[in-house]
Amino acid sequence: MASLTPSILARDPHTQIIIVGAALVLLIGVIFAATFRSSTSKKVEDEELTAFGSFLRFFYASFLKPHTGDGTGNGQQDALESFYKAQAGVYDATRKRLLRGREDMLGLVAAQLVQKAARERTHDPKRIWVDIGGGTGWNIEAMSEYVDVENFFSSVYLVDFSPSLCEVARKRFARLGWKNVKVVCQDARTFRLEDHENVEHVGNDIGFALPPSYFSDDSASIVGADLITLSYSLSMIPDFYSVIDSLTSLLAPTGIIGVVDFYVQSIVDLSCRNYTGGVINRHVNWFGRLFWRAWFDVDRVGLEAGRRDYLEYRFGTVLSADSRNVLLGSIPYYVWVGSPKRPSTSNSPNYPHEIVERLDAVATESPYLLPMNHTNTLSRTVEKATPPELRSKAYDAAIVNLSANLPLPSFFYQNHHWRIHYDDQLKKHTQFGHEFIYAFTWEDTRVDHRLLKLTSSDVVLAITSAGDNILSYALNSPARIHAVDLNPNQNHLLELKVAAFTALPYADVWKLFGQGKHPNFRELLISRLSPHMSSRAFQYWLNNTNVFTSSRGKGLYETGGSRHAIRVIRLLATTLRFSKQITALLAAKTLNEQREIWTTKIRPIIMSRIFSYLVVSQEKFLWAALGVPHNQLAMLEADHLASETISEGPAEASPLGHSEKELNSSRGKAVWEYMVQTLDPVINNSLIGEDNPYYLVCLQGSYSHRCHPDYLQPKSHQKLSRGNAFDGLRIHTDEINEVVSRLTPGTLTVAVVMDSMDWFDPGSVEAERQIEKLNRALKMGGRVLLRSAALTPWYVSRFEALGFQGKRVGARIAGACIDRVNMYASCWLLTKIEVVAPSTPRATRPSSVDLESLEI
Repeated sequence: MASLTPSILARDPHTQIIIVGAALVLLIGVIFAATFRSSTSKKVEDEELTAFGSFLRFFYASFLKPHTGDGTGNGQQDALESFYKAQAGVYDATRKRLLRGREDMLGLVAAQLVQKAARERTHDPKRIWVDIGGGTGWNIEAMSEYVDVENFFSSVYLVDFSPSLCEVARKRFARLGWKNVKVVCQDARTFRLEDHENVEHVGNDIGFALPPSYFSDDSASIVGADLITLSYSLSMIPDFYSVIDSLTSLLAPTGIIGVVDFYVQSIVDLSCRNYTGGVINRHVNWFGRLFWRAWFDVDRVGLEAGRRDYLEYRFGTVLSADSRNVLLGSIPYYVWVGSPKRPSTSNSPNYPHEIVERLDAVATESPYLLPMNHTNTLSRTVEKATPPELRSKAYDAAIVNLSANLPLPSFFYQNHHWRIHYDDQLKKHTQFGHEFIYAFTWEDTRVDHRLLKLTSSDVVLAITSAGDNILSYALNSPARIHAVDLNPNQNHLLELKVAAFTALPYADVWKLFGQGKHPNFRELLISRLSPHMSSRAFQYWLNNTNVFTSSRGKGLYETGGSRHAIRVIRLLATTLRFSKQITALLAAKTLNEQREIWTTKIRPIIMSRIFSYLVVSQEKFLWAALGVPHNQLAMLEADHLASETISEGPAEASPLGHSEKELNSSRGKAVWEYMVQTLDPVINNSLIGEDNPYYLVCLQGSYSHRCHPDYLQPKSHQKLSRGNAFDGLRIHTDEINEVVSRLTPGTLTVAVVMDSMDWFDPGSVEAERQIEKLNRALKMGGRVLLRSAALTPWYVSRFEALGFQGKRVGARIAGACIDRVNMYASCWLLTKIEVVAPSTPRATRPSSVDLESLEI
């Protein structure tokens, strides 16, 4: 039906284009007129402009006003003034949503400084902060959210090249009354603290100022800044190389530098670098790289990757994170915290070499644990005294970087050296994506403590999993704990827990890991936890804050691969309406009451054969939800076949004795019986709501104050929050084989490998090699604790043939409950009784590396 109203636009397309063009010209004219009027009016101050008026002025200055100054004598300063003068008064009002990440950067560097002051136990107010390209002073005022700027810093220097912005800054600090803040309108390349601080001048008088690094890269400024920040200023500095070079001399040997800025970069550029601190979210696709570079180039903002690359080359990376300003078209920006490229301490001039040797020693259990005064002689002695393969991967990476004059990997610049360097781009790590499998550990640490009886002289190697067991072992203060996991995300979870105990009070720790939710997690991560985490772990949790903060999510304990099993149970409970029965089960006060609810209300549904055959016994579900690999599934299937044929004579309980077809044919019944043997004894012997946190967290999604793991007790927090509680912790992101092979022979006393031996192919050479390496690393009498889905695992005989004495310390026979989890058919303790020569010769290192000859 035709429109009854006449068209107000001409149908001729050429005419339409002319009309639209005229409308755009008119709109631009209105914006120009309104902006010009507000900028020339004497009646309206900048601070009194409305939000719309501020936007109009920003729009005009950024996109319409011609930028001049390139051909004048002052060059860059005139160009900056041309851009900023018209919008200086509304700069802060129009940048809040555009310049994201500034608060995060300030919070991160403040946390580093506060942690440093607490570690050094100094109340010396002699701290200097230099804010390069500080503009209106917004950053300095915003820092007051984290520290008392007026008292925490003795001097604060705002350095900017724009007179208009500097004038706004002077008014700001006059209003605040901060006497320690000085606004310096100067080219950042020529700024020297010696010109402003009361120090005695040292050096040759040649009539003009040269940067301290001009003749030597090693010389530092006479007065070093404790903090240098650049907030969206590096991208606006044409000669960024010389500015970054000058900052290396400006920063104190133990200082911190923080940068937040726009960027674009391809992941291809980073594939060969191990010092960037992680690459989560760093890649920008080709269209984004082209578009944002062209867009920002209009305002002389340079987004080329070389700016950030050179920054990371000249300094060591402490923390790094990449994000997007989603509100404004997903503009990529990064937050970066660094330190001097050459790590140092106030009392150790040879610290770079010392730290490499020290970290290598504790990662390999070298007898030279603290080479405080490293020399060529000591280097050669260690080289000769330790077996040729006993160099950690961190040491190998450090040697490569030192040889190429690159910064050390970011792990070397951390405040704590818990996490050992690993290559996060290897396929064996990237296969896990950005997800851990276990949000909580499935091994009963009460049984572990009873069997192992750890002491302060023990050196323990254990699989990380969710880290609960590692924290439980730490309560006994062993000399060393080597936490090992191939999945980097499991180690990120352990790092978070360790950082929380180090930095947070019990109330916050309980919210995070007792309830699994914390509304202020992001703020805690920035201001409290970040100084105690590696860059990769920090990146991971900054990218996953919703785990703890989402109002729609169920919290930490419904994340990871294990969430699938929990969600299936919850879906069944909701669909079949037995949620109330689960609540009643958890509230039961006696075992009889618990058994009654289980037997009559819940078991008929969860333990139904249909549910087991159609859902639980599917191999994909077993792996994704319960972490059961194919080889472990084959072991429980073989056990089932053995139990069915026991009346006919000896049965083969190893998967090697059955074909794949035989094993698969019994899967449904085997998995159902395994469930029965797991859950029924737990219900009969353990009160879930009172003393079984493993099943409580599955059914409830959180722990309770009366039922939780031992590491979440208040007295455990008192012990684990001590300053030296985790000094002996080393977190390895690698296979057990790789870690054990680099340990000094005879230094390990306990190895807790959980059910990892079940994952090997039956009869595999790899399993035998791992047993040999465990034998070599363990001292005489050292023990291996393991659990298995089989009553008599096929590999126990291989342990016994390779120098171990095996003892089954738990078996699910005749309805027995071996621990509160009861997830495994057996538990074994294998003790080393003899040294076995390895079946393969040791590799030899082709040449000795003299660490003293390598310099940063």
